[in-house]
Amino acid sequence: MWASVAAGVVDGMVAAWLPTTHGHFYEEYKDRIVDLGPNLTGTQIGLVVPDITVGRQTAASGQRNASYIKAESIGDLKKYADKFHRRIIGIDPEAGIMEKTREALREYGLYNYELVKGSEVSMTAELSNAIRKQKWIVVTGWEPHWMFARWKLKFLDDPKNVYGGEEKIHTIVREGLKEDMPDVYKFLDAFKWNTEELEQLMIWIKDDDGMFPGEKALRYMRFHEDQVNAWLK
Repeated sequence: MWASVAAGVVDGMVAAWLPTTHGHFYEEYKDRIVDLGPNLTGTQIGLVVPDITVGRQTAASGQRNASYIKAESIGDLKKYADKFHRRIIGIDPEAGIMEKTREALREYGLYNYELVKGSEVSMTAELSNAIRKQKWIVVTGWEPHWMFARWKLKFLDDPKNVYGGEEKIHTIVREGLKEDMPDVYKFLDAFKWNTEELEQLMIWIKDDDGMFPGEKALRYMRFHEDQVNAWLK
């Protein structure tokens, strides 16, 4: 995406995670793109585990029962290495979150862990299977993502701040777009939404697997007519 926008092959993208996750891409391409700023705030990346109880969700007292996974921070992965089978389930090897996870393995001394390469699809499939069977699992995760809308999950605390805390998703366009397509430029500059709205769309996309992309977009537009009209002013 970054290379295509910088080369002018495509007009823009709305999925630039800054300043941490895509920071190395931004440094490489910043002189050849235009940053229109955040379209979504309050994002996060890190290591994620299920936050689900075994059996009843609440005790007789009304208090929520504890999760079957006891780890609370990345440092706890050392203590529970056998439970997690010394594996962190990752995604595409060149993804920004994978680079940060390799750094986390060094910073937290998790030398006996394997960072399993794969894809977003394979990662969520393993997560789904582990939750169904109540097995211990830790995955590379980011929010917004449909998995947070589907399951109760939690980020492991990151006291060394390897993953950089809260991020923003920016809109990036090619140089010259404002002059070539002023209406498109204005629309992309006005495009804003929040985590809940994006995750709702993601769940619809996941559940409506047979629909065409345009139908999924229209479903969102019908539910959020005022918001879409605000983008078009």
